[in-house]
Amino acid sequence: MLVLIGLGILIAGSQLLVAGAVGLATSFGVSSAVIGLTIVAAGTSLPEVATSVIAAWKGEKDIAVGNVIGSSLFNLLGVLGCASVVSPMGLPVSSGFIGFDIPVMLLVAIVCFPILLSGWEISRWEGAVLVASYIAYTVVVVLVETKHPAAPLPRNVLVFGAIPLAGLLTVMGIGQWWIASSRKDS
Repeated sequence: MLVLIGLGILIAGSQLLVAGAVGLATSFGVSSAVIGLTIVAAGTSLPEVATSVIAAWKGEKDIAVGNVIGSSLFNLLGVLGCASVVSPMGLPVSSGFIGFDIPVMLLVAIVCFPILLSGWEISRWEGAVLVASYIAYTVVVVLVETKHPAAPLPRNVLVFGAIPLAGLLTVMGIGQWWIASSRKDS
């Protein structure tokens, strides 16, 4: 009974969140994609952040990492899949997502691979780089979508910022992994 009540509250809360996000986007004159990429994404991920932080604090690192990876996979495959099945015309993907957001997502996945290999743990500085990268991504998205005068061109951000940073972090991660594996063999 409690599960059904909780599910009903979750559905009602989701409808309020979507309606509020669309209203916020309209009042600020930005696309609903910006609200989805920022406020809605952060708001729906806060329970995962809390779970992962508490798990890491208590030394349950596998739960922290598993929660993040499992949630990301479920969001990409389960949520996106269900939404497209329910939508009468499918889910169109805007050129903005294809030209900027999806490449950034792929770069982050590439950067995470060597970070996870480097000693099989994510160090504090690596975590700080990931958080700073998310903040920078959010700032760029908001500046571009609000057509702020200081807004960089998304292509320039990718070519001159994200791709070189991803390459540097990937090389550093592989280097740390190589050093860690060499020490184990010695």
